[in-house]
Amino acid sequence: MLSGFKKFVIQGNVIDFAVAVVIGAAFNAVVDAIVKGLLTPLIARLFNAKDLAGMTWEGFAYGSVIAAIINFVLVAGAIYFIVVAPMNHLIERRNAKLGITQEEEAADPQIALLTEIRDSLANK
Repeated sequence: MLSGFKKFVIQGNVIDFAVAVVIGAAFNAVVDAIVKGLLTPLIARLFNAKDLAGMTWEGFAYGSVIAAIINFVLVAGAIYFIVVAPMNHLIERRNAKLGITQEEEAADPQIALLTEIRDSLANK
């Protein structure tokens, strides 16, 4: 039971999904800050509106945009160095121990089977 769980986690599916969720959340903050801090006031100014959702031309919140971008870079770096790099190292060690090359790892067995079937049909 534990070996199945270990295989599931090490295959990368869980790690890839977790990384995507965290990066997505951090990037969401960047997009929100850009929209709220820059685009909304710009649109208000283009239409000569003094107030668009509580913001004025003087209300450019560029500090929140910079903070969101810095936060995104920090989160992405932390995820890479704490999760992705160690998992890649573990996978490389496992493959070296099993004698699996990168080409063999990249080859999808289903693609190889379909190629073999195609070649067999072409030879008939």
